[in-house]
Amino acid sequence: MELLMIPSHFKCPISLDIMKDPVTLSTGITYDRVSIETWIESGNQTCPITKKVLKTLEPIPNHTVRKMIQEWCVENKDNGIERIPTPRIPVTSSEVTEILRKIESCCKLHQGSESGRELVMKMRKMIKESARNKRCFVNNGAGKILSSILLGFSEKLPVYDVETMEEILSTLTIVLPLDGESKSILGSKSSLNCMVWFLKCGSLSSRRNSVFLLKEIMRMEETWRVEELLKIDGALEFLVKLVKEPICPTTTKASLLTIYHMVNSSQLSNVKARNKFVDLGLVELLIWTLVDCDKSICEKALGILVGICNSEEGRKRANNYALTIPVLIKKLLRVSDLATEFSVSILWKLIGKNEKRENVVLIEALQVGAFQKLLLLIQVGCSENTKDRASELLKLLNLHRGRAECIDSLDLKNLKRPF
Repeated sequence: MELLMIPSHFKCPISLDIMKDPVTLSTGITYDRVSIETWIESGNQTCPITKKVLKTLEPIPNHTVRKMIQEWCVENKDNGIERIPTPRIPVTSSEVTEILRKIESCCKLHQGSESGRELVMKMRKMIKESARNKRCFVNNGAGKILSSILLGFSEKLPVYDVETMEEILSTLTIVLPLDGESKSILGSKSSLNCMVWFLKCGSLSSRRNSVFLLKEIMRMEETWRVEELLKIDGALEFLVKLVKEPICPTTTKASLLTIYHMVNSSQLSNVKARNKFVDLGLVELLIWTLVDCDKSICEKALGILVGICNSEEGRKRANNYALTIPVLIKKLLRVSDLATEFSVSILWKLIGKNEKRENVVLIEALQVGAFQKLLLLIQVGCSENTKDRASELLKLLNLHRGRAECIDSLDLKNLKRPF
């Protein structure tokens, strides 16, 4: 069988592959869109072939070459060549600027309207078409403009243009991650109230989108944001509810990450958050979640417990819950290095930092195999900090080894959730 040769003018000069979306630069040279845009986004402002400075960085679709390539593909379909689909024409910076201007104008002048909502929907559809479109909207300030519009609307809840706000929430989630200025706008008191309102009263998709944005905001780790969220009635309850009554795994993970950022700090506001979450039964909920969950949720749940167990109330609640020690021991060396480190850290806070060092807790740990697991952990290797904590725990456990024997590992599969 004769080897099929691809015509040289069908190949991209950069990738040397057949062009799927041929575009021509101001120098007259044609490239595949993905290749030349990668070249330009790397900071280059010259044509790779001619080395001439480009008059414009916006490439022009070469429909003639694209049709020739498609015809050639059809002619050679018997040789296993698939026809290249006609690409969608990506949005330009000028088009993006005009769309954002219209959205801002509609929502500002008419305080939200059907036309404004339709423009936001059109924008979201364009962003979803390609990564290139998304970058174009992001680079032209879509996050800041949508955040500002949401802030303006949020002051009129709960009776004003909820549908447009839902569209804005949905669009903001697909331009993540947001820049610092957009996060600051969304982190304002009114915007936080808005997102918590949607957690309480919104549709499933609105609740999902709101917690995605809250996760982004709490990542900034600014104390005053946690303070503001603590002031909003029901905010923490709704976050816990998303873990207790899951919508989907991504929503659960977003809620867990939001909580994680709220409890893992020594700031006074984070201490208040820990105690509030303890009162809401989060310790018991997380332990139950750990019984049967995937790696990602396991790591996040354990990370939250590390933060909560920094407080005396959190440690007391964890120590008093029958499943805590068995579940933590079960996770050692079974999920991931991070999960193991978190588990050891929690055990160290519950046992090693316990001034009373209650024998009942130590004996319980011995009975579910803590000594053997920790000894194996040191032998297989771990971080220095984890090794030090594991060694300290082994010393404490060794004092009681004569009083307790290791029983078979507890079977947690048939346990029924109490909620």
